[in-house]
Amino acid sequence: MFSPEWWHWMVLGLALTMAELAIPAFFVVWFGIGAAGVGVVLLLAPGLALSAQFLLWAAFSAALVWVWFRHLQPRTVTTVGTSAAKVAGEVGVLVADITPDSRGQVRFQKPILGADAWEAYADTAIAAGERVRIVAVEGSYVKVEKAR
Repeated sequence: MFSPEWWHWMVLGLALTMAELAIPAFFVVWFGIGAAGVGVVLLLAPGLALSAQFLLWAAFSAALVWVWFRHLQPRTVTTVGTSAAKVAGEVGVLVADITPDSRGQVRFQKPILGADAWEAYADTAIAAGERVRIVAVEGSYVKVEKAR
């Protein structure tokens, strides 16, 4: 019966990792790294049964997926999908002047509800370059005031 050698697992790992380029879900890569892990184990301890190899691959892959979703992914999540109420208080820099009669533009360091630049308005005049704080989100505009 055919029993994969260490380099078979390395090739599978490379193929799955490269498949991630075609499948932009950032999910297949963990199965590829898991397969490479099985290849390393077989290189160090050859002769592992086929069923044990697949079990090891499943365990490595599941552990990597768990680490990704539990610890790594939350650090990369932006505020996209959060409610408008949660972004009140975020601070950005005014790119274009605001007067009570005209809108300006504010830019944020991280995306707010999917955009790093927003059209903004305020009750008072604010010069470009000032730091402003979101008071409310109203449609596709944010109401801002000078940050203290």
